[in-house]
Amino acid sequence: MRVFSSLVYTVTLVATATLAFAQSTGTSPVAVDHAWVRATPGGATTAAVYMAISNKANIADRLTGGSSPSAEKVQVHETKMVNNVMEMHELSGGLPVPAMGSVTLKPGSYHVMLIGLKEPLKVGEKVALTLTFEKAGNVAVSALVQPMGASEGPSGQMGTMEMK
Repeated sequence: MRVFSSLVYTVTLVATATLAFAQSTGTSPVAVDHAWVRATPGGATTAAVYMAISNKANIADRLTGGSSPSAEKVQVHETKMVNNVMEMHELSGGLPVPAMGSVTLKPGSYHVMLIGLKEPLKVGEKVALTLTFEKAGNVAVSALVQPMGASEGPSGQMGTMEMK
């Protein structure tokens, strides 16, 4: 039993030191995959970005907003049915990302809204964004532009992510 207790203590100590090192070097427990956005016609001023966000930390986090060189503002939004009418609004407190869990941003649900587009988004291009998380900080994401009528991102192709 004493050997087992010593082993548990050592593993806990190493895990704690590893977590402290990861935080101090800027690595993030948040991962963003399959980031995509629909192409926009000329004159469009908004676009919605979709993705999968996973949190490998033991503490919940929250997506609070972001920025992009392609838009004036980046906000976290939700689309939902209210009295048989589809409504979209900003999530003022941000989007919770559960500890050791994930959340999917998809059409008709949660999404990141690009507001004040600076130019139309064209199929095949990538849109750079920096997402801001309450605990994990900033995460750089590249969203692949899909055709206007796309209902989901391409299988096998995903946006990329890097820590900032």
